[in-house]
Amino acid sequence: MTSPTPRALIAEDEPILAAALTHALQRLWPELDIVATCPNGVEALRQGLALQPDILFLDIKMPGKTGLEAAEELAEQWPDGVPFPHIVFVTAYDEYALAAFEHAAADYVLKPVNDARLGKTVERLQQRLRDSSVGKGVGNGTATATATATATSTSTSTSAPATTATAAPAAGTASDDNMARLLSQLQAMLPPAPRLQMIRAAVGNSVRMIALADVVYFEALDKYINVVCQDSEALIRTSLKELLPQLDPQQFWQIHRGTIVNASAIATAVRDEAGKLSLTLRQHPAQLRVSPLYAHLFRQM
Repeated sequence: MTSPTPRALIAEDEPILAAALTHALQRLWPELDIVATCPNGVEALRQGLALQPDILFLDIKMPGKTGLEAAEELAEQWPDGVPFPHIVFVTAYDEYALAAFEHAAADYVLKPVNDARLGKTVERLQQRLRDSSVGKGVGNGTATATATATATSTSTSTSAPATTATAAPAAGTASDDNMARLLSQLQAMLPPAPRLQMIRAAVGNSVRMIALADVVYFEALDKYINVVCQDSEALIRTSLKELLPQLDPQQFWQIHRGTIVNASAIATAVRDEAGKLSLTLRQHPAQLRVSPLYAHLFRQM
């Protein structure tokens, strides 16, 4: 249950900015208990799971893990039955990206943080915490998540009218859907990468050319990616984070933070007795686990 005194975690790699946000929140919301300030995404993930705060303020660009990656992994690892935190993404974007935030119906403020603008975010968070508390009193107790994206920019232009992310309905999969939708919107704001046509994998003294159509799935292995085809495998030295923007999102679906699958290779999506989803493939014996964050991809039409 949400604690009587709301608790927040701030993840920001610049100490001055973290202190400024802390002080602003203390002025605008004296009752808010800031339980931790983390200098990177790895620590935000660790402390978030340990402390289970009501609200997370995540800078998008941080060392170790970005705010997006930390939010995604938190959503995957969050314990069942515990309400997922309300999320405020904090970052510096140019005017083009601010327009993208508006199009994505996501909230933002301009940097330096303005008390009046941040105050509106505080009011929305307070209302959502009240709504969550009421929902648990009359509903089924299923955790729901609400995500508000807050962008900051060095621009001195006047802030645009506030818009907010879609409020989470009180349904069992609402938190995953809401988070997946917001992460997808924010990822779309990143500069597009050139599309890959072929995978070039070193095999001994030669380079193997693998057509993307022949790839069944990509699997993260430490500093490498295992490129799995129907009857062979090969390693490439890159990360899923770097690879994903170069793939056609209609053809290759991320289904887990460590797995991208060729959609045409999927045979069935099967849910076990515990509610966990996995995929069987058309011409490969592997079964691939699907993170709850991506389960919406496999809903019946």
